[in-house]
Amino acid sequence: MPSVKGAPLLPLEIRSLCYRAGEETLLDKIDLFIETPGISVIMGANGAGKSLLLRIVHGLLEPQSGEVRWHGSTMDETLRRRQGLVFQKPVLMRRSVAANIDFVLKPMGGQYRQRRDQLLRQAGLARQWNQPARLLSGGEQQKLALARALATNPEALLLDEPCASIDSASTLQIETLLRDTRERGVKIILVTHDIGQAHRLADDVVFMHRGRILEHSPASRFFDAPVSTEARAYLDGEIIV
Repeated sequence: MPSVKGAPLLPLEIRSLCYRAGEETLLDKIDLFIETPGISVIMGANGAGKSLLLRIVHGLLEPQSGEVRWHGSTMDETLRRRQGLVFQKPVLMRRSVAANIDFVLKPMGGQYRQRRDQLLRQAGLARQWNQPARLLSGGEQQKLALARALATNPEALLLDEPCASIDSASTLQIETLLRDTRERGVKIILVTHDIGQAHRLADDVVFMHRGRILEHSPASRFFDAPVSTEARAYLDGEIIV
């Protein structure tokens, strides 16, 4: 797999971001600055605004106010093509496993079959290459969605709860693939509610509550000494509302 040098999309800068649905404010005055490579984990209870923020960062939704900039530029189609996004529920084509990857690779030219086979091996899907993608198990579908996102050689990879409701073996394979991807210099932003997964993968943590960012710090500092009362309660397994 080709390597990615540096992180030319960084820094990611979000200023005074607000998003409302009707009269309800879902994201409230979000300010965030991410300049380091590695895996940034966005955590928080259900309804905190994590998935919504990820979609805005990728340019799928427009905020009512504020701005998102990647390396000083606002989102456009060129910037979006330099990123990959994996949803919590995989969106796959009604084709075989291999054809889902081919669809992405063919327009890029070259020896795409070799690249496809490499991606399927890394995702643990080599034996299922000819199966209908939508008949795979939940974990297998998620691995395929991740492999397809990586097929474009993204410089940034955004993932929304990629391991929710899948088996442990698939979770392990996905986490291994994410570590390998990080080592190639790809910036990863991962939304997860799984504290154990955040411990295993995070280089830095963004903690959200009720549509706001309460803290952003290196992972070791966040897990050892969270600043906010809400983050401490969350890490202790308490229900926060």
